[in-house]
Parts: sequence; C-alpha cells; structure tokens
Amino acid sequence: MDAAQEAHNREAFRQAVVNTLERRLFYIPSFKIYRGVAGLYDYGPPGCAVKSNVLAFWRQHFVLEENMLEVDCPCVTPEVVLKASGHVDKFTDLMVKDEKTGTCYRADHLLKDFCKEKLERDPNITAEKAAEFRHVMAVLDDLSAEELGAKIKEYGITAPDTKNALSPPYPFNLMFQTSIGPSGLSPGYMRPETAQGIFVNFKDLYYYNGNKLPFAAAQIGQAFRNEISPRQGLLRVREFTLAEIEHFVDPEDKSHPKFFEVSNLEFLMFPREDQVSGQSARRVRIGEAVTEGIVNNETLGYFIGRVYLFLTHLGIDRERLRFRQHLANEMAHYAADCWDAEIECSYGWIECVGIADRSAYDLRAHTDKSGVPLVAAEKFSEPIEVEKLVITPVKKELGLAFKGNQKMVVEALEAMGEKEAMEMKATLESKGEVEFQVCTLGKDVTVTKSMVSILKEKKKEHQRVFTPSVIEPSFGIGRIIYCLYEHSFYTRASRGGDEQLNVFGFPPLVAPIKCTVFPLVQNQQYEEVARRIARSLTAAGITYKIDITGTSIGKRYARTDELGVPLAITVDSTTSVTLRDRDSKQQIRINVDEVASVVKEVTDGLSTWADMQWKYPAHSSTSAED
Repeated sequence: MDAAQEAHNREAFRQAVVNTLERRLFYIPSFKIYRGVAGLYDYGPPGCAVKSNVLAFWRQHFVLEENMLEVDCPCVTPEVVLKASGHVDKFTDLMVKDEKTGTCYRADHLLKDFCKEKLERDPNITAEKAAEFRHVMAVLDDLSAEELGAKIKEYGITAPDTKNALSPPYPFNLMFQTSIGPSGLSPGYMRPETAQGIFVNFKDLYYYNGNKLPFAAAQIGQAFRNEISPRQGLLRVREFTLAEIEHFVDPEDKSHPKFFEVSNLEFLMFPREDQVSGQSARRVRIGEAVTEGIVNNETLGYFIGRVYLFLTHLGIDRERLRFRQHLANEMAHYAADCWDAEIECSYGWIECVGIADRSAYDLRAHTDKSGVPLVAAEKFSEPIEVEKLVITPVKKELGLAFKGNQKMVVEALEAMGEKEAMEMKATLESKGEVEFQVCTLGKDVTVTKSMVSILKEKKKEHQRVFTPSVIEPSFGIGRIIYCLYEHSFYTRASRGGDEQLNVFGFPPLVAPIKCTVFPLVQNQQYEEVARRIARSLTAAGITYKIDITGTSIGKRYARTDELGVPLAITVDSTTSVTLRDRDSKQQIRINVDEVASVVKEVTDGLSTWADMQWKYPAHSSTSAED
C-alpha cells in the first residue's frame, strides 16, 4: 500500500471514530450553538463515565498502591509562584504570523505538516529528499527558532489559508493571564500544570509524612494552555485534565525497593541515540535499560514500568505504545533524564505521559524565591566531623566600595561554590585583590582582601540537610482517553451483511456502562424480572442501562455495542436469563439470582468470560442477532 492510500485510510478511520464519539455524545465541541471555540470540548454522559473510570483506576494503580499523598490545589496561581518556576519567562511555543492578515500558527506544526504532506502525497519525491524530511520530523523538537525559521524559508512554506509570507518564528507564552482581586494589582495565571501546587506545599507534606523520604504526592485537576492553533480534537486543547505525581527522593540514593516487580517487563523503547541515528524503537527489558544506563536510575525506571502497566491495563495496544527519551535540546537544562510514553493513533505518535527526573530544580527555585527552605534531613546515628566552607562578606567595606550595589555583590559572594571560593582565597592571599563576576550586575568587580573572609572550619554535624530530587510522571488524561477510543474501535458486519456496525471494545475496567438489561419482548412478567435484576445490579455498584422498548433485540445489542457495553442480560424467562459477551457475541444461561454476582466478577476482572463459559451452559439463540 502506498503512502497516499495509507493516509486516506487513516483519515477515513479517524472520521468513523470521531463521528461515532460525537453522535453518541462521548464528547462534543463546547458552546456548539454559538459555533464553538477551538480547543474547548464538553464530555457527554458516556465520555464522563469513561474519564471517571480511568481516573478511578489511576488512583488505585498509583495513589493507593504507592501510598501517595493526594492534594487538591487552586487553578488560579499568583504570578510570583510561576515566576519562580520559570513559566512566566520560558513557558513558550514558537509562533509565526501571516504577514498580511496577522493569523497565528505554530511554527513546528507547519514544518511537520509540510514534511508529512510531501512524504504521503508527492509521487516524485527522491529517496534522499524523503530521508531528509523524515530526519526533520524526528528532530523537530530539537530545532531552535533560527533553525525552524531557516527550514520554513528553505521549503517555501507559506500561511495555509492565504499562501501569504510568514514572519520569522518568535516565542509566545501559553499561559492564560488574569488578576486576583478587584484592584487588578495582583497578577495571576490559570495554572499550566498541577505540579507547582505540590512543590510549594512540600514542607507541610514532608512533615505530614513523618519527615521521611522517599514519598510521593499526587494531584488530579484542570490545567490551562492558550494553544496557538489547537487541532487534533482532544489531543491539543486549551483546558484539560492532568494527573501528576511528584516522587521526592534523596539525590544520593535513587534506588527503588519495588524495582524488582517491574524489572522483567519488556516493551518498545526509543533511546535518544537511536532517534538521532535514524533507527526505530526496539524492545528492551526495563531492568537492562537501567543497568546499562539508558534510563538514569531505578526510581525513574520503576515509574516507566508502572506507566506501561497502567496504560496496557486500560486497553492501550502494547504494540502501539513506546517510551521515547527526550533529545538533548528538548530536555530542560536541570533534568537528569526524561522519557515520554507515546501512543500511536491516526495522528501518528502522540505524547501522553511524561516521566522526568527533574533533579532538585523546583524545590530550589521556590526556596530561593520564597525564602522558605524546602529541604529534607537525614539524621546520623552518631555526630560526624565535617569541614565546612564559611564565606563571610565584610558588609561595611563592601558598602563603602559598592554603595547601592552592595547587596548584589554580597549575594554573589555567598553563592560561590567551594572550588571558586578556594581559588579566590588563594588569589587574595597572593595578590591582595581579585576580579569577580557578579551576574546580577552583568560585570566584573574588584574585591580586596579586606572585603571578604573565606575559611574552612571543622564542625560536628548531627544531620545532613539536602534538597530532594523529584521524579515526575505527568499524565494527559484527555490524550490517553482519545488514544483508547481509537485502539478500542472496530466495525463488523450486521447479521444480514448489508451494513457495518460500530463497536467500542473497551475493557470492563473503563467501559462507561458495565451491562444492559433487556426484556426479550414487552411482557409484564419479564419487565418485573428486569427491574429486580436492575435493583441487584445497583446494590452491587454496577452501572447498567435498562431498555424495555419493543425494538428488536439485535438493534438493542448494536446500540449498546456502539457505547462499548461489555455484557448484555436478556430476560427471556422468569427464572433464568442469558448473558451475552459484546466481542464474541456468545451467550450463556444463568439463574436470575446469580446474574448480578457473575456480572460483578467479570467486570471487576476477577474472572474472564472464558471462565464463565466453562462454568455455565451455553445458549444458542435463534432470535435476530445484530
């Protein structure tokens, strides 16, 4: 099959999925009667149920299993918090503008679309040019503003709607700005992630945890990003649900006591060396990846393994799931290592979970800005003698020399590392003065021997105080759910073979409704049995849908298959009923009093459909099926 035919098939498949999702109200564009707003969507009843089930399983799989501390912080965040975290200055995407109309586009999207279009639709493309386009797409996140601009110019890319020339790429901050209070004097932002709420609460959470490390805090909540050109449905939106974990650990010990539980898991991994050299993702055991140093440490490897188990239990196809390591330029300067769980769907490989070792950057940044030490302590069983560097600026001398700049010089002296301080001490002793760079002043100043005292003193210490590192798995819930929709969707021929019926093959874990109850015909006795079964399902905590309309049973099955309901109970007698499996369409016969417990056993994952087929008699129906 050629690339153009493949692209056409992908588009047709996506359209079938999206049409079904919107028609059955899984999700719809927000404010639809007012023509909607790009990048905003409403979840309808089945969509809400799927999302609720995914989040319930996330809590069970991570928060309960790992004994995490869950918090819930405000969406509106004061500017000072996001200034400290770097979001105010650096939370940007590169944007280009149509030079005539002013319409804005994301620069990397335009370049990616151009390369994709050429690869899929240009029959005259040479092998050399195809390899170049594939390389550009592979390193897209690694390109600087200048490199992006140069590629856009080289390929002659213009504004998609008007074909007008584009401006050079420039950064655009993605946060929604607001003000807190009526005066407008207290600036704030809608949070772009939930993590900062956890970092600023570290001191209290550490105390709540008995001053012990490691521990993890978790938060589920809304985040907001003012996307330049939202597209791809639920994959790139302006308001979305994040589920984030901040696992705090001693930077000198990133081992994990439960790493052995995941070390034998094998799945597709895509290290940065393989990406840059043009290779494909390969199957690697996570234990080997950590041992060989491909993954930085055990705790990071443990969470990669746990994320793999979470996604595959939800119903994500393991053959279309890979873990891609960030390229050098893509990774934050402070990060020790970072991997994305990427899921393949009709839009290509989509980043759905980021798993990063963020070192101690966040807690240090908030310590510096707030003045509150966000640190942990390791108490020694016996005091130990250590040599400590003591830098004492002589403020009187510095004040005379630097007047209004004294504070910045003092701060720069106190912030010196040991190597730099000992070099300064040696120079001062031999020459009496030294040239010293003060970054906040943007220049060198002359420091004399009388202005600073640098000593090494021996002290007895009872504890080691340090800033913890943090391992952060961050889950884009909407993206995971959309990929799950695509991975679960299939069609099959109706009984007569004259039409294709849509089916969502959700695992019972995430299915919006666990079972349906259908009286075979409109009959008072059958309807009473159906209501009795419904009461027992409610008591067992099982979501169900009861349908006592006179529609044919085949049509009722087809309607609920399209909602992804795994089991259907058909009442065709007063003492026993049939239970139908959505995917195989096979049926078994069960006593009325047992049916709720059987449904619960299957939907809770305690037994499989095959187990039930072995335990109960098969039922072959002559009534119209699908």
